[in-house]
Amino acid sequence: MIGRLHGVVAEIEAEEALIDVGGVGYLVRMGARSLSRLPPLGEPVTIQVESQTREDGTRLYGFLDRDERRAFTALQSVQGVGPKAALAVLDVLPPSELAAAVAREDKASVARAQGVGPRLAQRIVTELKDKPIAAAPALSGFAPAATVAPAPGGEPSLAGEATAALMGLGYAEPVSRRAVEQALAAVAGADLPAVIKRALQELAR
Repeated sequence: MIGRLHGVVAEIEAEEALIDVGGVGYLVRMGARSLSRLPPLGEPVTIQVESQTREDGTRLYGFLDRDERRAFTALQSVQGVGPKAALAVLDVLPPSELAAAVAREDKASVARAQGVGPRLAQRIVTELKDKPIAAAPALSGFAPAATVAPAPGGEPSLAGEATAALMGLGYAEPVSRRAVEQALAAVAGADLPAVIKRALQELAR
């Protein structure tokens, strides 16, 4: 299976690109947002690839980073979402925004994707709740995308901020809170990045 291509951009069409790798042209289907970010023709490029083999042959789907490929795979785990719909969702919601939309159950944002109606959008935000959509961001200078209720003093608590960070990555709130509680018990007195890092380790077990 092909997982990555490194070559030069030979052609760009409406829904696909031709990548020349050592004289061999690979036809890669990509979303409109990814196609628009490709370098000019003749310039080098590295593309993350998802290979899918079916009765009519093998198709390659391309992405400019691992998060896009990860989100593409996660989306297709939802009943009724095929490659075309998954690419359409990523055209309107990059992985980090998709994770945030799922965390806040924002089906309206997902339904903006071409060919995705309200019912399928609801299924996406429901079924992806407990699945990581994007990789963890760098922990230095980390700013959580999701929000939770502040502590009684009006300022977000350490546990609340860490929980919000995990929710922003696509984990459900109960799962996030439990992982944060375990992390706080293991690394008492740690700062936010350390708590998030330990919580992600707990989730990976």
